[in-house]
Order: sequence, then C-alpha cells, then structure tokens
Amino acid sequence: MRTITSSGAENISIGELSKLSGVNIETIRYYERIKMLPAPPRTASGRRVYGPAEKRTLAFIRRSRDLGFTLEEIRALMALGGPGRAPCAEVHRIASSHLANVRNKLADLMKLESILAETAAQCSDGATPDCPVLDILDAGRPSD
Repeated sequence: MRTITSSGAENISIGELSKLSGVNIETIRYYERIKMLPAPPRTASGRRVYGPAEKRTLAFIRRSRDLGFTLEEIRALMALGGPGRAPCAEVHRIASSHLANVRNKLADLMKLESILAETAAQCSDGATPDCPVLDILDAGRPSD
C-alpha cells in the first residue's frame, strides 16, 4: 500500500517496497538490523513506512550486490555519502579492489573450465566403471 502524506512524502509499506525493489521482506528487515538501511518510521499502529530515500538506498544495495560487492564494500561506499558527494578517489580504490577480486575469480573459473573440459573429454560413452570425472571429484576414492 502506498499513500502520500500531506508533506508529499511517499509512505510505502514493506510489502510494496519488496515488490518495487525485488528484495525479499526478510532481507529488507535484515538490512535494517545490520544498519545498511535506516530503521523506518512507523505508523501509530506500528507498521513500517518507507519513502523515496529508503527505496533508493535499497536499490543501491541490490545493484551493488548484483555486481558482487560485499556488504562491507557497500557499507563503505554508502559511508562516502553517495553520488555527487563521494570522493571519486576513494570510490575508485574500493571499485579497483573489487575488480581485482572479480578478475581472480574469472581466472579460477577459466582454470576450472579447462580441467572439466579435459576430464569430460576423457570420458567414454561406454558403461565402464572408470570415470575421470568421478575420479577428480572423489579424492578419497581408492586407486587400483
């Protein structure tokens, strides 16, 4: 449910915020608990209400998570003050560190792809009990 207050601010329920952002309700509550998302004001009945600022913050967190940033990296980016206020050099440092991690993961994935491709190529289509794929997966398998 979305209502507009007399001041023009949106009052979005947690369910509506979840739908608008694609973030699970429990995840929104988790972000509040760990102080990634500010605790929202509540109505007289105790219902959480959110506005554009919380919606934008949640979108920032979600996009950052989609790009693989850790919660600590996101917290550091948010602490810098956001777009237009954050010193670019500090954002660059965080993004460069994250990029290095992504490149390391890509290198690991390329090695994994190579090992799996070589191993799968050794598999026969027959029904023999020797299977190279199972051999690399079962490190404790007794050798002949």
